[in-house]
Amino acid sequence: MRDYYDILGVDKSSSPSDIKRAYRRIAMKHHPDKNPGNKESESKFKEAAEAYSVLSDENKKAQYDRFGHNQFQNMGNSNMGGMDFEDIFSSFGDIFGGGFSDIFGGGQTRRRQADHLKISLSLTLEEIFTGTSKTVKIKRLERTGKEPVKCNSCNGTGEVRRVQRSFLGQVVNVQKCMSCNGLGYMGGLEKKSATIKVKVPSGVSNGNYIPLKGEGNQAIAGIADGDLIVYFEEKEHKLFSRDGQDVYVDCFVNYHQLVNGGEIQIPTLSGDIKMRVPAGTFSGELLRLKGKGLPYVNSTRNGDQFVRINLNTPSRLSNKMRSILDELSNELGNEVLCKKIKD
Repeated sequence: MRDYYDILGVDKSSSPSDIKRAYRRIAMKHHPDKNPGNKESESKFKEAAEAYSVLSDENKKAQYDRFGHNQFQNMGNSNMGGMDFEDIFSSFGDIFGGGFSDIFGGGQTRRRQADHLKISLSLTLEEIFTGTSKTVKIKRLERTGKEPVKCNSCNGTGEVRRVQRSFLGQVVNVQKCMSCNGLGYMGGLEKKSATIKVKVPSGVSNGNYIPLKGEGNQAIAGIADGDLIVYFEEKEHKLFSRDGQDVYVDCFVNYHQLVNGGEIQIPTLSGDIKMRVPAGTFSGELLRLKGKGLPYVNSTRNGDQFVRINLNTPSRLSNKMRSILDELSNELGNEVLCKKIKD
């Protein structure tokens, strides 16, 4: 077994409360009830319990620090090997404010609920900007009105308990009954199509979701209906790019507009507007349109729109344009200025 300090992720200078917190975190993560059948988690749970039994005891910790891990174990001071889960739970129940059973649901009646359903809803950037309502069609289990029958496999509990023996002792695994899908009853339901209205708030992002309570699979025998979880997927926009609540767009202008400045027309999510380009603007410069980005969810505040100004280099020139450029070349000269690229 590894060094006890390594197992808990602490060091010799850690306080008793730090050691207790570290053990609690690992025990919560690798508890067998949360990881049924997972031998790796079972082993880590046992390791953590053994490490804590030593490092939480002032005398044992002093011996461990003095003699080291291998010498300590050779002295016969590793006393967790013969303990089962009940011993571990009762020994350290104070850490969890009433024992492991309170944390992991042991001895408590869980609120059963029918399965949730998940769907994805595609949205344009314009729909995200304004918010919208969508109607979706789903297939779900709905009540038929017929009397359900208690499940024989779980006797109406919705759970199946299996007792296993391990090197830690007797372990009880509680799993959802697969015969009735955790409902405890069978029959009284059939799959039907349903039409659901989804109200999409403005400003949502790709991957955001909203739960529609009770719109998932329906249930029987007093069990709560499941929810419908609607995930949002943002369609790629042909013009705008998005970064959080800010939007970006490239704008190509002519040379005289960069030098002299002036007003140009710019598209935004709320329509075209006029924007002032300052005289002497450099190609590649970002100009900001404050508040023209996407709304923040449940807020009156908006992000900004950034317009990147680029020089439009024509590929075809008339004779007159060539003549003007020749005059400009004679006026400005052909020397170039080089600078170090800034990170």
